[in-house]
Amino acid sequence: MQNMQDSKENAKKVLLGMTLDELKNVVGELEMPGFTASQIARWLYVSHVRSIDEMTDISIKNRSRLSEKYKVGALSPIESMHSKDGTIKYLFPTENGKFVETVFIPDGDRATLCVSSQVGCKMNCMFCQTGKQGFEGNLTAADILNQIYSLPEQEQLTNIVFMGQGEPMDNLDNVLRATDILTAGYGYAWSPKRITVSSVGIKNKLKRFLDESECHIAISMHSPIHEQREMLMPAERQMTIKEVVELLKQYDFTHQRRASFEYTMFDGLNDTTLHAREIVKLVSGLECRFNLIRFHQIPNVELHGTDNKKMENFRDYLTKHGIFTTIRASRGQDIFAACGLLSTAKKKKTENDFK
Repeated sequence: MQNMQDSKENAKKVLLGMTLDELKNVVGELEMPGFTASQIARWLYVSHVRSIDEMTDISIKNRSRLSEKYKVGALSPIESMHSKDGTIKYLFPTENGKFVETVFIPDGDRATLCVSSQVGCKMNCMFCQTGKQGFEGNLTAADILNQIYSLPEQEQLTNIVFMGQGEPMDNLDNVLRATDILTAGYGYAWSPKRITVSSVGIKNKLKRFLDESECHIAISMHSPIHEQREMLMPAERQMTIKEVVELLKQYDFTHQRRASFEYTMFDGLNDTTLHAREIVKLVSGLECRFNLIRFHQIPNVELHGTDNKKMENFRDYLTKHGIFTTIRASRGQDIFAACGLLSTAKKKKTENDFK
């Protein structure tokens, strides 16, 4: 009997992740008043209800009708790891039974959430644990939003970064749908300036994002030199960092919208004055900033992080040449906050349970 109930519940469509227009189609299909769509949107994206029964300004009859075919679709995290610096890593289930990581990073009066867009990743960057998992699928807009919706600290959030597992441009439709709901008046009503979406640079997809979204963009560079970046990041073969920068130069980043570059520093590999000079030449004429990132060892990767002094010298060189540059503080190292480690362990456990 329980299995039949579970099966019936799983067959229901998920309301979370639907736009207002889609909710209007739902209430039209169920022959409910048109204004009910706005009520549902408010219950979802303002009140964050867990069940349709909580939508108390909708009649019992209409709630029952809605519940026959639909569910909210909110899924609580199944695991969490708490760092001594306040960072919390959560493991969220997806609608299709996979797992993704989300990292909550409090910092004074700011609280940033690092969300995932895919299960695994196709990009296979040499230094990334998620890439070692392989690719298991795109997250739906509901899966993406659930990382925010079901976060225990949701009310504290000031910023969201799409820098978790996966390449956002490789799942662009669902990322755009999620950011649309986050910024829409009927949704979370956030300013797009509170949201940053990262990318290695995907041909055509990056341009579409820049055209269709007002959110910040952060490009994973990691080397300004084509051959070296190609070694570190196979995506360089499809869209070079030079092409990425030339595309960005076609857009205006002199006002509120921001373009930034993520630059993980590897000892003796991409941390020389030559690299700093090449960066200055590459981004000349583009309003941008650089975030220098300390590399922390992951299993089976023979790369080592640059020491603090060399990172500071690199930062100072870029700053001297007019590029606003910061060294990102390492957070959550005692809980392996870099993406991929927790979900990889969960995947292996799940696979072993079924052997």
